[in-house]
Amino acid sequence: MSKIKLGRGLEALMSPLTANKNNESGQRVEYIKIDKIKPNRHQPREVFNAEKLQELAESIKENGLIEPIVVVKSVVPGEYELIAGERRLRASKLAGLEEIKAIVQDGASDKDKLDLALIENIQRENLNPIEEAKAYKKYAQEYKYTQEQIAKIVKKSRAVIANTMRLLNLPENIQNMIVEGKISSGHGRMLASITDENKLQELVNQILNEGLTVRDIEEKVSVEKEKSLKEVTIKQQDIEISNLIDELQRIFGTKVSISGNGKKGKISFNYSNLSDLERISNILKK
Repeated sequence: MSKIKLGRGLEALMSPLTANKNNESGQRVEYIKIDKIKPNRHQPREVFNAEKLQELAESIKENGLIEPIVVVKSVVPGEYELIAGERRLRASKLAGLEEIKAIVQDGASDKDKLDLALIENIQRENLNPIEEAKAYKKYAQEYKYTQEQIAKIVKKSRAVIANTMRLLNLPENIQNMIVEGKISSGHGRMLASITDENKLQELVNQILNEGLTVRDIEEKVSVEKEKSLKEVTIKQQDIEISNLIDELQRIFGTKVSISGNGKKGKISFNYSNLSDLERISNILKK
């Protein structure tokens, strides 16, 4: 597999910049009117904690914005699109700022914008698990990235990426519980392997009402898997025995019954008279 490289735009965005001076990457620092900045269309974060935003707004009021946001010029003259720093932008609005300090990047691809928004969110304040899973899914679907490639970008293991993406297999109501913190992502990863909707909801209720731990759910899921495997095995055996009964009845021309299981049991033949019994006996002898 070839080494994953950041796009040229992303490399430039992550490079150091001397304030108020142009540099070779096409960056510069400006003060921009907040109402001229549009949100990042590729922002993976869907939920912003109001209390933490207010805390950041109070800090900005007292100390100013220490680190600038990053924007790119919009196709609309005089307007900009946010690339990184949405929490800082929102908090600055709450703080009553009309202008904000921003690094202006001359160009960045859609993929660069997604890369930087995702990396910034992971490094600064974790996305909730569902937002993170959706961001990984977007990488996989839109940019055809493998889980290994995504893992290299966000500096996590492939197993972590796979387990996080599995959360999207859960019903939406359970995903929402993870977003709201009612159940943990660890619970979610265990629940994602349950295909029976009734059993899934039963386990969720036990987590909410009985405080079951991830370990508790893991043990219950293991028991369910073992039970399901036995049921599948028994069902398969039943099908095979049924097929065998049909075949014996065709050969002997009479009703045949089989009792027992795949290991031991008995076969019974019905006969209507002595002549019929002799006929069946002769077939058995052959």
